[in-house]
Amino acid sequence: MEKLELKYLQCLAELYPSIAKASTEIINLQSILNLPKATEHFLTDIHGEYEAFSHVLKNGSGAVRRKINEVFGHTLDEREKKSLATLIYYPKEKMEVVKKSRENMEDWYMITLYRLIEVCKRVASKYTRSKVRKALPEDFAYVIEELITEKPDLVDKEAYYDEIVHTIIEIGRAEVFIIALSELIQRLVVDHLHILGDIYDRGPGPQHIMDKLTSYHSLDIQWGNHDILWMGAAVGQRSCIATVIRICARYGNLDILEDGYGINLLPLATFALATYKNDPCECFKIKGTDVYNPAETELNMKMHKAISIIQFKLEGQLLTRHKEYKMSDRRLLDKIDYEAGTMELDGKTYALIDKNFPTIDPKKPFELTEEETAIMERLVTAFTDCEKLQQHMMLLLNKGGLYKTFNGNLLYHGCVPLNDDGSLMTVEIYGKKYKGKALYDVLDTYVRKAFFALNPVEREKGKDILWYIWSGPGSPLFGKSKMATLERYFLKEPETHKEVKNAYYGMLENDTVVNSILQEFGLDPEHGHIINGHVPVHHMSGESPVKCSGKLLVIDGGFSKAYQKETGIAGYTLIFNSFGLILAAHEPFTSAENAIAQETDIVSDSILVKRVAKRMVVGDTDNGKALKERIDELKQLLDAYRSGLIKEK
Repeated sequence: MEKLELKYLQCLAELYPSIAKASTEIINLQSILNLPKATEHFLTDIHGEYEAFSHVLKNGSGAVRRKINEVFGHTLDEREKKSLATLIYYPKEKMEVVKKSRENMEDWYMITLYRLIEVCKRVASKYTRSKVRKALPEDFAYVIEELITEKPDLVDKEAYYDEIVHTIIEIGRAEVFIIALSELIQRLVVDHLHILGDIYDRGPGPQHIMDKLTSYHSLDIQWGNHDILWMGAAVGQRSCIATVIRICARYGNLDILEDGYGINLLPLATFALATYKNDPCECFKIKGTDVYNPAETELNMKMHKAISIIQFKLEGQLLTRHKEYKMSDRRLLDKIDYEAGTMELDGKTYALIDKNFPTIDPKKPFELTEEETAIMERLVTAFTDCEKLQQHMMLLLNKGGLYKTFNGNLLYHGCVPLNDDGSLMTVEIYGKKYKGKALYDVLDTYVRKAFFALNPVEREKGKDILWYIWSGPGSPLFGKSKMATLERYFLKEPETHKEVKNAYYGMLENDTVVNSILQEFGLDPEHGHIINGHVPVHHMSGESPVKCSGKLLVIDGGFSKAYQKETGIAGYTLIFNSFGLILAAHEPFTSAENAIAQETDIVSDSILVKRVAKRMVVGDTDNGKALKERIDELKQLLDAYRSGLIKEK
């Protein structure tokens, strides 16, 4: 036996110090391998829409309703099933509604408790007793375990369970017990959550989404371009900070920064009011909201313009520092003739629709004024010192990455940059060339350097690459020729707004290309799938989220209300359970109040993407592969004990 192998077995012997303990663990692990594969839930492009996100999380994209159907079949009618589902999603709120229409609640409590117990039994059946026990709410752990565990040796099981339920009602604990059971069902119906990026921007509640994810039992996150932008802001990258504030101003969400993260925007507001006092800032209107009064709207528009000009200056400075990004064409402030009010772009002259630039020196257009410099210094401190923001970014780092391979699926937010012929596009990152998986890996490394590198040069490279990942043409999270932000504000000609997508997006139905991407990331193209976010699926135009005969699934959740007029629905989510892949199409979400009062759900349709011939078990998963490896190691430990190579303790 190799010396290293023996050393490892000796370490393993510390955990399993006898033949009996090692043997018991082998038996336990072998039994887990034969349990049904647990349910995975895939969401993407949440964009700050907390209420819709929370509802989809509660209903498991229809997984809760499927369990109710499995348990009650035709024994409950549709109305009763909807009512039970709504109770599971919003137990406290739903009970308040029920109490208003009933004088005597005891019968309702009794019926409801029994129904919830039956659903609990079904959702718990996929897991070991140990795993279920860990998920049980502390206050009711023993009682719930008694109620959901079959007791074949009990003579009068019905009387036994009746007595427990009657006691719960009699001592006034029915409501809290119903809440506990409902939350347990939500917890067990989905074993693992995948978030494929873009938690931030556009919607009003990304901080609440991050708070929810912080306490979620099992998840991973593939960073989206908007998440990367916030990560850049959190480490003090100035272009990222300015862009974050600009987007919040554009969508009327500055309170995310001020109230959600406690970032003081008063210096920017004061500067904007003074600098653009007589400027109507018509090009900087708020999108997607009408909650502001006229005075607030005017201030928001002025702040919007002020931070946009600062952003364009900072980006010009960054691109001067990093000529290797090959984005000099995005330094646009020096392309403006400030006297004539025109801009030179791609050899053509365009008239500006806003010609007021009081903070720009035409001779040094990328230089911040003293006031702008002071504002940015205070903002850098505010972002880097914000404890809540840093905690949320640590969650993204600890649970996240640019991509993930899991149970035969490749998960990422944007694209794999390709050339026009479908081959992997080579991108230069700080003097070295990368493509495909290697490009993803090096960018992931630099993201972490931005937060953790001790070498100040490497740390600054990491900070700046976060901005490149947000908007660089070679970035797998951007995937376009340019980000035409300045042109959209200042030029009316649509040709100047055009952002050419990477060739990847025209090859989603190309079997050869999709297979090569799966192989590039070490997956079997015969059985693997690509799960892709980032680009809304235009359902209204007849576009399907299922590409390449089901090998590639575009599941932009469409949570962002800004997209729903174009897509026609609120997008897609995905469930991967022991029977296969199920795509759920969603109606736009109105409010939790409507969902409770009208007992409406937002799953409008389910598409079976793939059904397996034989129900999948844990042994068929990545976790199963790891368990099999541990079983083999434990068998080697048993051999070492029996041969006398290692002594039992």
